[in-house]
Amino acid sequence: MTDSTSSYQERYAASLMNTFGPPRLVLTRGAGSHVWDADGREYVDLLGGIAVNALGHGHPALVDAVTEQLRTLGHVSNFFTTAPQVELAEKLLDVLGVGAGAGKVFFTNSGTEANEAAFKLTRRTGRTQVVAAEGSFHGRTMGALALTAKEAYRAPFEPLPGEVTFVPYGDADALAAAVTDDTAAVLLEPIQGEAGVVVPPEGYLGAARAIADEHGALLWLDEVQTGMGRTGDWFAHAASGVTPDVVTVAKGLGGGFPIGACIGVGDAGGLLQPGNHGTTFGGNPVACAAALAVVRTIEDDDLLEHVTVLGQKLRDGLAADPRVAEVRGEGLLIGLDLTADASAEVVAAAQAAGFIVNNPTPRRIRLAPPLVLTEDDVTSFLAAWPGILDGAIG
Repeated sequence: MTDSTSSYQERYAASLMNTFGPPRLVLTRGAGSHVWDADGREYVDLLGGIAVNALGHGHPALVDAVTEQLRTLGHVSNFFTTAPQVELAEKLLDVLGVGAGAGKVFFTNSGTEANEAAFKLTRRTGRTQVVAAEGSFHGRTMGALALTAKEAYRAPFEPLPGEVTFVPYGDADALAAAVTDDTAAVLLEPIQGEAGVVVPPEGYLGAARAIADEHGALLWLDEVQTGMGRTGDWFAHAASGVTPDVVTVAKGLGGGFPIGACIGVGDAGGLLQPGNHGTTFGGNPVACAAALAVVRTIEDDDLLEHVTVLGQKLRDGLAADPRVAEVRGEGLLIGLDLTADASAEVVAAAQAAGFIVNNPTPRRIRLAPPLVLTEDDVTSFLAAWPGILDGAIG
């Protein structure tokens, strides 16, 4: 007989650092967009490992790619390369819309490491100031944390590296006032994820591109949460028509296998030279094979269209309840504001009803389910939604 949830929670508390607080569930297996806990309860996973499990759980394409690659070649040092690493770099440049030769890729193990690489890349311009946005989240390592706006994350670890100026997100005038000829980069999320899925006004990214160009600064877009099909495009900035100088990706890129990437476009791709940066595990063949399987499956199964259609249905259904003040997002990255500070209660009520959702702020709920979420899953969640709100808000 396997241990119960309560038993694992006790063992967790005794053996793991308390960086996340007590785990809400002990998950033991998954299939598609569904997971099961240690007590055998089934849930529809509407969080997807926080926008990570692009193909859900146990997708055969991902399992086969990782298994075959690990059987063939598991790791090489960065003195060498492998076919999956080269092929993935080419593929990322292709879906970014610049193509091989018009950009360069540095592979990492996570989003925060991708942002660390990009932060170092900006220093190679000879400038030190970065202008970032209030409400931003770029990671927890010291460099990425310096770029993250939330005071509660930053304060225990100050002084932090870098000369970083924060301006209100979505305010082009404030951005223009902060960027100078000493600015190395403007750093933005095309849609802010950790803040509760905040969508900027139309034209904001275009204004950011023009402001950066005026002062010779790089435009760096953090697509760690929004990239790789999450919004119905390969990248959330695609609809803006803007070409950034630097793009960082991770999360959904590996479908659950740890991998990230810092992509430099044009001249930005040549700023990091031998000795400037490095990684032991970044770009290893297993991670790259996993990411290639994710990208190819998104293409082969037309998941960008699926995400667009299903996301609209989900947003429309959530907005129909008067206890929801606003619904935002694109594709399957969805945030909503409640009419009361009851997001924690909504998470608990949803879990009791068999659905996993997230509450980034006291009034906001975030959904970032697998891209393979089914219409039946959406229908069942929307049918349960009024009852979830009844239990949380009344």
